[in-house]
Amino acid sequence: MWTEFGSTTPPSSDTRWRIVGAAMRKHGYRPNALIETLHTVQETFGYLDEQALRFVAGALRVPLSQVYGVATFYHFFNLKPQGRHTCVICTGTACYIKGVPAILTAIEETYGIKPGETTSDGNISLVSARCLGSCGLAPAAVMDGDVVGKLTPLETVNRMRRWTK
Repeated sequence: MWTEFGSTTPPSSDTRWRIVGAAMRKHGYRPNALIETLHTVQETFGYLDEQALRFVAGALRVPLSQVYGVATFYHFFNLKPQGRHTCVICTGTACYIKGVPAILTAIEETYGIKPGETTSDGNISLVSARCLGSCGLAPAAVMDGDVVGKLTPLETVNRMRRWTK
């Protein structure tokens, strides 16, 4: 039976857990392999659910609170399934001052979603990040993996419309 600390037994019989197990073995089940392990889980399953966070915490002997803290700190990690397309809006100071509130309003009015939500058809997920490190491009976003800067509300919505065609 899986216990909170120290077990390397996967939480289910899903064969994808073998990939995660191999990544942890590669790093010797060391606590400092936490981010790499979470990346592997995300790449394998598409997101990090509670079951996965608990398993990683136990296998790497890291407090669940630390695993959750890392998973929620980095915008790359998702705690629920994402849409086919993802728009990560920077909410850092430079982007905020240069117009992010208007961009978020335009997205909400057009698609009915706020940061952390996915459209009902599962097509678009909207995520916010505290900083993308692209302050010179403010306001900036990462749209399906591509950094886009100097955005306006209209341009952002138009780029997202391309995903619905």
